[in-house]
Amino acid sequence: MSAQGRVAALALLVAMPAFAQPAAERWTGGWTYSVMPYVWLPGVNGTLRYGPPPPGGGSPNVSVDADTVLGSLDFAFMLSGEARKGRWLIATDFITLDLSSDASAVRSIDFNPGSGPVNAANTALDTGTQTQLKGTVWTLVGGYAAVQDPRATLDLIGGLRYFGLKATTDWQLSATVSAPPGAQTFTRTGSVTKSDDLWDAIVGVRGRVRLGEGKWFMPYYLDAGAGDSRLTWQGVLGVGHAFKWGEIIFAYRTLSYEQDGNGLVEELSFGGFGLGVNFRF
Repeated sequence: MSAQGRVAALALLVAMPAFAQPAAERWTGGWTYSVMPYVWLPGVNGTLRYGPPPPGGGSPNVSVDADTVLGSLDFAFMLSGEARKGRWLIATDFITLDLSSDASAVRSIDFNPGSGPVNAANTALDTGTQTQLKGTVWTLVGGYAAVQDPRATLDLIGGLRYFGLKATTDWQLSATVSAPPGAQTFTRTGSVTKSDDLWDAIVGVRGRVRLGEGKWFMPYYLDAGAGDSRLTWQGVLGVGHAFKWGEIIFAYRTLSYEQDGNGLVEELSFGGFGLGVNFRF
């Protein structure tokens, strides 16, 4: 599918990786567990492809611009968790969400009359466009504690990440658009829906560094992988405070996707701050 669409500053909620880890002295015992409710409020930049065009018509490239997550959020659920025994661990995050935005527009139209796409810019024609996104992100990893010093920890991890996205756009233009030499048209009003499911293998590192002699620490996370995606990676850096029952963590996270072929996702990059409360038992 050859059509391309720009998506800019779309607010989204995604579950973060489970950063929190039990203290080093607990790793020599039995199973330990943690559960972390998480909120992440990123901006999104990227490209969506709605093509290929239907016979005799065109396929829209749509940009979405949402100032805040809360103004666009219809529904969201997120949770991450972890289990450890000795140096070994298994961790997972899950989120499902439903977002809608009135701040979107048809930026260009692909007619693809022959060997390649023909893009006609039509930004000024847009009089009212709405876009809805429904997405799921699920990560499952296993790991090994390579470093377990009281002042710093490092886990080596590997596993899978799933990203499912369904996008729907309803557009309104001030006029019907015709492709040169006029053999194809793009209607003034209409709707298009497309979905994509991406499975990727990932490897990475995660851990924390103690800050000073108190309860403050710096969590970090980095992974990268491929599969249905040409490349996916994410990085997290933040600050946390430990309590007897768990931790509170404030962090910045980036999650990125690049995809070849004709999928809905060409490239998407999510970045923003998040806040989590981790309960250990």
